[in-house]
Amino acid sequence: MGHGIRHGIRHGAERVDAATPAHRDRAVDALRAVAVLGVVLGHWLVTALVADGRTLRTASPLQHLPWLAPVSWLFQTLAVFFLVGGHVATRGYASARARGIPYHHWLRGRLARLFGPVAAVLTLWTAVTVVLLLSGAEFATIRTLVKLALSPLWFLLVFAALTAATPLLARLHPLWPLAVVLHVDLLRFGFGGPAWIGWINLAAGWLVPYTLGAAWTRGELEHRRAGRFLLVSGTAATAALVAWAGYPASMVGVPGAAVSNLNPPTLAAVTFGLAQCGLALLLRERLRGAMRRPVAWAAVALVNLSAMTVFLWHQTALMATTVTALLLGRLPGLHTVPDGLGWVAARLAWLPVLAVALAVCLAAFRSWERGAGRSGRTRVVRAHRPTADQNTRQGVRHV
Repeated sequence: MGHGIRHGIRHGAERVDAATPAHRDRAVDALRAVAVLGVVLGHWLVTALVADGRTLRTASPLQHLPWLAPVSWLFQTLAVFFLVGGHVATRGYASARARGIPYHHWLRGRLARLFGPVAAVLTLWTAVTVVLLLSGAEFATIRTLVKLALSPLWFLLVFAALTAATPLLARLHPLWPLAVVLHVDLLRFGFGGPAWIGWINLAAGWLVPYTLGAAWTRGELEHRRAGRFLLVSGTAATAALVAWAGYPASMVGVPGAAVSNLNPPTLAAVTFGLAQCGLALLLRERLRGAMRRPVAWAAVALVNLSAMTVFLWHQTALMATTVTALLLGRLPGLHTVPDGLGWVAARLAWLPVLAVALAVCLAAFRSWERGAGRSGRTRVVRAHRPTADQNTRQGVRHV
């Protein structure tokens, strides 16, 4: 039976591989898959829901074990997602203009793919919230759960805004938004400016990798020298900011910390993102080689087919597992304070269970993402994909 399963997997992977157009840049899909899975694993590893009586509260092992900050360097991969997003959007928009497709048609198709799956999340969590309120659950618990469930939506709003502005951003040099981030941080931290000014970086900070993606489309980042420069300079700047300017070492938010590198993005988060983008650019050729293997490519294609569903539902999978397991009592790695390596080991052991819970969410809500793709069937959103007819035959499409 094992041989039969392996044969079936390989046969299916070979069909996907054969159906993929030769001109498709598979490294783009691979980088997107890495970025999405990095965010998921990062959240699962550093987010704890501690059970205190009838209340669930969020905590993080980074609060108690700050030397684990390098974990956040591995799994905070949003800059790579914006890099790829900027590349795909500017490439798609250029293709749309060349074919005479109006901007509003192109944008409608792009946003339909982003926001179609959101309806399912909002519908379910509206119902859950009403049920919890009527059942008399602790308000603090309800707030914790809803905040975690809806936290991925901030990313979509920023990404949608940048997508809508793509015609204006296609020629923007990344140094301009980087300069904005630098000045915002100088005002905020150097001159004691108001904290709210930091939220300017919510757009400017992610504009940096997005406009790097546009530069990729323009062919300005093809030489390996560009990737090396971004990696070395971004790493050096981040190290200097953490060592001498007082920025946190963690690249994700830590509950109770005075400053978060991510919420809103700081200069350290942006320079760290530059290093990530440089590494991603350097890995393109190796990824293209790896994606010639049918099984590897089929796995990446599968992640891309469900990328929005994975991103939107991974926190729900964590919470569903945590709440359901409470019926068995307070379990290590799920409900206990993340204050030691024992908790880390237990959480690692829970990862396969969380993956199963996410698979259930995928089975239940994947059709919302597929439906969103059909609602935006303009050719422009397929600029980095096969044509509509090819796409129907292949079932391989971008997020």
